[in-house]
Amino acid sequence: MTTYRRNRVRGGTFFFTVVTAERHQGLLLRHISLLKTAFREELRQTPFANLALVVLPDHLHAVWRLPEGDTDYSNRWRRIKGRFLRSIGRGEWISDSRSAKGERGIWQRRFWEHTIRDEEDLRHHLDYVHFNPVKHGLVSCIADWPHSTFHAYVRAGIYPQDWGGSGAWDGDFGE
Repeated sequence: MTTYRRNRVRGGTFFFTVVTAERHQGLLLRHISLLKTAFREELRQTPFANLALVVLPDHLHAVWRLPEGDTDYSNRWRRIKGRFLRSIGRGEWISDSRSAKGERGIWQRRFWEHTIRDEEDLRHHLDYVHFNPVKHGLVSCIADWPHSTFHAYVRAGIYPQDWGGSGAWDGDFGE
């Protein structure tokens, strides 16, 4: 079995990409209320700051800040994915390798994680999360995408309502 090395920064801030297995189109949006419930339950049981989130048809992006001294984002994701999985009915296609291990075919086994280095890196990743529906051609303006923390940022005066039209984000992460 492969050992995955994760960066563990106590109280760190992280960017995540979590993807459905086989890129099940529309799965997350069809069950958005169940996914929100899974997130809310995890936030209630093991709090963290959910700085940004966007849910797309087959994947999601998030930026989290963990409590001081805490490094355990992996188990949070495991529980969120598990709650969501248990809340939807069976019926998805399952690969032979997953079937042999008694797994379902909803989520990819792993997720992508990036440790946020500084405020500029955070700003770039927040923009990336919020611009993602435009990037994928789902809307021409992010304000039209309902499954995003963008709307909370607008209410807080961080983004203008018209931010995120086509071409608003240049894709530069400053690297």
